[in-house]
Amino acid sequence: MVSLLFYLRKYKKDRVGRSTIYVRITIDGKRAEFSSGRKVHPSTWDAAYGKVLGFSQEVRQLNSYLSKIRTDLYQHADKLKDRDEPLTAMSLKEAYLGLDKPCKMLLEIFQEHNDQVDSLVGKDFAEGTAERYRTAKSHLSEYIQNEHKRNDIPVHHVNYAFISGFEYYLKTKRKCSHNTAIKYVVNFKKIIRVAYANGWITRDPFANWKARLKNVEREFLTEEELQRLMHYPFSNERLDHVRDCFVFCCFTGLAYADVKKLTHDDFVIGIDGDLWINTKRTKTKTKSNIPVLPTALMILEKYEHSSLLVDKKVLPVLTNQKMNAYLKEIADLSGIKKHLTTHLARHTFATTVTLSNGVSIESVSKMLGHKNLRTTQHYAKILNRRVSDDMQMLRKKLKQKERVQSAGERIDMRK
Repeated sequence: MVSLLFYLRKYKKDRVGRSTIYVRITIDGKRAEFSSGRKVHPSTWDAAYGKVLGFSQEVRQLNSYLSKIRTDLYQHADKLKDRDEPLTAMSLKEAYLGLDKPCKMLLEIFQEHNDQVDSLVGKDFAEGTAERYRTAKSHLSEYIQNEHKRNDIPVHHVNYAFISGFEYYLKTKRKCSHNTAIKYVVNFKKIIRVAYANGWITRDPFANWKARLKNVEREFLTEEELQRLMHYPFSNERLDHVRDCFVFCCFTGLAYADVKKLTHDDFVIGIDGDLWINTKRTKTKTKSNIPVLPTALMILEKYEHSSLLVDKKVLPVLTNQKMNAYLKEIADLSGIKKHLTTHLARHTFATTVTLSNGVSIESVSKMLGHKNLRTTQHYAKILNRRVSDDMQMLRKKLKQKERVQSAGERIDMRK
């Protein structure tokens, strides 16, 4: 409820005895005041009605001016309500006087951010990063429309309840896994940090929200599954090409984005005299130096003169969406029950091809282009087979020691 009062400060008068007319706004018991910029003699002021007494032209003009202030204040109050902005005595005063800061809208800020990211793809950001921000903004837009019945909201309306509501919406309505939902909320969090840094909001609504990812056991192909896939006779040439690209990733550890851009310029002769891949990861911009294993070399030679290749590329890599679609068909035909994706090939390189065969985790980390060893250690945690093999070796050593000790004891007894 907006209450307006026009009054004089009679104790303050100018040289001819006039006092300034002030406007007091009261909302929910809180007040804000400002000067109307007009003065009158206290004897002509009607305090009950908040206007000047008399019928002269000057009096009518002054009362008309005060009436316009009243009308304008109510109109500004309606606009604040329509924009879902806080209606307080101070915000109404600032809106009327033109002192209020422009209200920044959430999706508007998100789009401005995404436009900047798009313009920096290939420089500071990968295309995959830009795509994730676009998807995050799309999910946020749907959340606002479905749950808040608005096309957009002021950024200062974002609070903890809004954030947790968005996370719940992603998991229930969008059917996102826990980790996927958290990653989209983290994308949204960056937009709020931008708003906070620019002074569009005065507090960080993410202060009490923590991103907690669940540990996910990464799938990979076993040695038997990998061999079955490699030797399955596909009659469809397109499936054969996709299988070759997938197997190449299994023996190099390259991610989809990196194998897609691989050209002859990315190959060098290493210190051992053999062929190496020397490339920079699209995602992290870190260097990857990978020896080309015999299986990967055979695939490269198979496509060396293929008409399918363009722009010095070494393999006929399709779009990630098409690759994953064909990999699903490949898995069905070859009898592999796991969900084949281009990224599962990278996991297979880290586990079945390297760590399981005794390659040190430090070397694997370097070939994968990881920035820290902790990332690579996720792969090592799931190598039960490697643990079993190591323990079998330990059992043999312990048994050998026991035999030696027993033999020694027998000799001592004979003496």
